[in-house]
Amino acid sequence: MTTVLLHFPDQAVPASRLAEAAGLPAHAVDRHRFPDEELKLTLPFAEAGTFPDTLVIYRSLDRPNDKLIELLLLARHARRQGVRRLVLVAPYLAYMRQDIAFHPGEIVSQTIVGGFLAELFDAVITVDPHLHRIDRLDQAIPIEHAIALSGAPRLAELVASKRHEALLIGPDEEALQWVQGAAEVTGFDYDVCRKVRHGDREVEIQLPDLALTDRQVVLMDDVASSGHTLARAAEQVLAAGAASVDVAITHALFAGDALAVIDAAGVGEVWSTDCIAHESNAIAMAPVLAEALDRVLGPAG
Repeated sequence: MTTVLLHFPDQAVPASRLAEAAGLPAHAVDRHRFPDEELKLTLPFAEAGTFPDTLVIYRSLDRPNDKLIELLLLARHARRQGVRRLVLVAPYLAYMRQDIAFHPGEIVSQTIVGGFLAELFDAVITVDPHLHRIDRLDQAIPIEHAIALSGAPRLAELVASKRHEALLIGPDEEALQWVQGAAEVTGFDYDVCRKVRHGDREVEIQLPDLALTDRQVVLMDDVASSGHTLARAAEQVLAAGAASVDVAITHALFAGDALAVIDAAGVGEVWSTDCIAHESNAIAMAPVLAEALDRVLGPAG
C-alpha cells in the first residue's frame, strides 16, 4: 500500500472521481461529532496496522473551520504512524482573501493559514485560489509543491458548447485572469467591469465600454459568495441590451440566498466546477487535479 487517497463522506463523489483518474485506492474517514462539538476521526485502515508511505487527503475547504481541525488531527496522526509524505488536495482554499490588513488591528489570515498548511503537508494542490496581491501560491503556503491550478479552461470549453458566440465579462477587475484564460481557450471576446464596494452586500458596477446589444454574455469569476456582485453585473448587462446573461464560476460558495439573488437579477444558467459541491456543478476537475497529483507523486507514487 504505497499511496492512498483519504476523503470524507460529504465529499465522496469528487474525491472518488479524482481517485479513479489518478489510479489510487480511496477510503473514507469516519467522522463523529460529540455533543460538545468536539470531533473524533477514525481511519479505515487502522485495524490492519499498516499505513501507506504517501497519504493524499482530499478536503475542499469551503465552510473551513471544522475542516482545518480535521486536517490538523489527520496530518499529525499520520506522521506519528510513519507516513512519509502528505499531500493535500483542497480544490477550494479558505482564508486566502484577507491578504493585507485593510483596517488597523485586522489579522492577515492568508499567511497564517498558509503557514499552518505548510507545517502539515509536503504538497498542497488547489484550484483558483484568491490571490491578488501576490504572484504565486508558495508566497502564501511556503513549501516547494504549492500548486495552483485553474478551472477557467474547463469552464471555457463548457461555455463554448453552450453559447457559440459568447462575450465573456468579469464582474470586476480581479476577474481579469479568469476571463482572459477562458478567452485564450475559446477565442471569445472579453472584458471586465469596474466594481465599487460599499460593504459585504452593497456593490456598484460599471460596465466596460463594449456594445452589448443582442450579445450572449457569460459572467466569469473564481468565486460566488453572496451573489450580489454577479447580480448587479447581470442587471447592468441586460439593461444594456444583452440577449442573455449566464454565469460560469469555479467555486460555488453561494452563501444564504445567493442563488436566488442571482436568479432574480435575470441570470439564465449557472455553471460551476465541482471544487465545491453544489447543484450548479457542471464540470469535474478530476482530470486536471490528477495530472497535478501525478507530477507531485512522481514515478514512485
